[in-house]
Amino acid sequence: MLTLAEKILFILLAAGSLYYAYTGFRRVYLAIRRGRPEERFDRLPERVGRALWLVLTQQTVFKRRPLVSLLHAFVFYGFVYYLLVNLVDFLEGFFGLHARGGIWNAYNIVADLLTFLILVGILGLMLRRYLLAPRDFTWNPNVPLHEKAQAGIARDSAIVGAFITFHVGSRLLSKAFQLAGEGPDPFQPVASALAGALSGLSPALLTFGEHFFWWGALGSILLFLPYFPRSKHIHLFMAPINLAFRKEVPGALTPLDFEKEEEKFGAEKLEDLSWKRLLDAYACIMCNRCQEACPAYTTGKALSPAAILISERYELNEILPRFAQGEESPRPLMDFALNEEALWACTTCLACVEVCPVGNEQMLHILDVRRAKVLMEGSFPQELNNAFRGMERSGNPWGIGQDKRLDWAEGLNVPTVEEKPHPEVLYWVGCAPSYDPRAQKIARSMVEILNASGVDWAVLGRREKCTGDAARRAGNEYLFFQLATENVETLNEVAPKTIVTTCPHCFHTLKNEYKDFGGHYRVVHHTEFIAELLRKGKIRVEEETRKVVFHDPCYLGRHNGVYEAPREVLKGVGFALTEPPRSRERSFCCGAGGAQFWKEEEPGAMRVSENRYKELKGTGAEVIATGCPFCMAMMNVEVAQDEKPLEVLDIAELVARGLKA
Repeated sequence: MLTLAEKILFILLAAGSLYYAYTGFRRVYLAIRRGRPEERFDRLPERVGRALWLVLTQQTVFKRRPLVSLLHAFVFYGFVYYLLVNLVDFLEGFFGLHARGGIWNAYNIVADLLTFLILVGILGLMLRRYLLAPRDFTWNPNVPLHEKAQAGIARDSAIVGAFITFHVGSRLLSKAFQLAGEGPDPFQPVASALAGALSGLSPALLTFGEHFFWWGALGSILLFLPYFPRSKHIHLFMAPINLAFRKEVPGALTPLDFEKEEEKFGAEKLEDLSWKRLLDAYACIMCNRCQEACPAYTTGKALSPAAILISERYELNEILPRFAQGEESPRPLMDFALNEEALWACTTCLACVEVCPVGNEQMLHILDVRRAKVLMEGSFPQELNNAFRGMERSGNPWGIGQDKRLDWAEGLNVPTVEEKPHPEVLYWVGCAPSYDPRAQKIARSMVEILNASGVDWAVLGRREKCTGDAARRAGNEYLFFQLATENVETLNEVAPKTIVTTCPHCFHTLKNEYKDFGGHYRVVHHTEFIAELLRKGKIRVEEETRKVVFHDPCYLGRHNGVYEAPREVLKGVGFALTEPPRSRERSFCCGAGGAQFWKEEEPGAMRVSENRYKELKGTGAEVIATGCPFCMAMMNVEVAQDEKPLEVLDIAELVARGLKA
């Protein structure tokens, strides 16, 4: 189809385009390699297979925004098929391939319909972004954002949208001009419909139109390729890679090696982040879904997980040639991606990571910076001083003496490991149920359940110390290291078959993070344990009929995937269970995690706990059931200010109330 001159021109343009595209992609690769080492290459075939499945099914995209996700799916599946379409069009242009009739009919019907769907998808997405302009594409005015991001995103989205529209539209028109000369094709209904409007043109004009729009289709690719590495369209390549290398348990932090005396701990600059964090910045599609799910952002705080990654990406774009060559980045992350308010507003609830369609781990970027602030600068909110000091001196953030750790059990039959050195079940009480007067009722209820079940159990008593969760999430990794090392030594000596916790933070830390310190245990949350007791008939409970709503704790649900056990217990006890609009993996945080419980909440439109309490009360339930002492404490903050409050009870308390003799 093409003339010799056109073929020569195409080859020259392709050579130049591929050279500049290669240069850009190589710089991106070198920039990502600048990141610190992080082991993510285990089970590689399994990782690749999972990533391909998630990409091809678009599961992660369809988690939220179903209509937008459908439009995106039109574009995605169309572009996957267009890898073949562009190859066939190239062969038609260069070698005179006539892809029509016979075996080409199936190919043509799919290409024609997907061409139409791509145009519907991209025009729908562009209409939404530029005319409907929802709040998805805005930020709270107090959110720190790279100075070039806001204008850059609008410009980049316009360029990408225009490219897709022109590329696919040109291909459709090229086929329409071809069919206007050759006659309609029932296997190309869209192109044939357009061809009908062109059939009156002269053969010369039809040939010109076919050539012109062939160049529009394939030539636009050559023009776009050099820009590709700078655009958010690079997520086409980076997202599958990112999904392959995401952590199995994203909330389980990687320990620091304190034996490296010269080591720089945490992340002050871009090059201090791991290679996976830098890959996050390139995989980000700037959809702001993580921002929408973030409890800090939702309640008007300065934190936007999306803004962090977007700012990192725009900074990388600015410094890419020099950064790829090994030069130090010019300014710290706190100068363009975060500020103090944003840094310390994170509750580590994992909502941003769970909702991200491309496998980004925004929360870990924040915690890396916190580690640098605490360990390298000694800079953190002053209210955390008391919690740090308490954990260091007394083994708990309340700072109450270790000799009082078992006072909650006064008057109860509570065996300790001194009496039972190797119990089958070790009840890890945790700091809140040990020292907080309200949470102590949870521990006392668990004792009733354990004794009624007849299992062989004990507590560590005064040998138990804080797991260090709050210290670690606040960036004080060294304090966490000390506590974890001591606790692992104690637990390995006792060697229980099962550890039961009433605190999801203890549950998460013992189960997922103590492995790095030699602690490999079977750890279950008390709701899982109680559900098992009920199934086996080891405890019997009188049925209740009250209406209850369950609040999913972040560290039980999103962090560890435990959703059914609490509901099984509540239904087993006979409660009428209702669900809030945001439940299970979409559950809204109580506001206590990430060491927030031990400091003042950052300024915003409302408290995180207030937002959640209003939602739970709106269900019409009589009781808020919790599975975390810190969630209970945050809900009770709101109860104290409510004229008609709900009752807040832990599942253990609800079960203990109905125990049959």
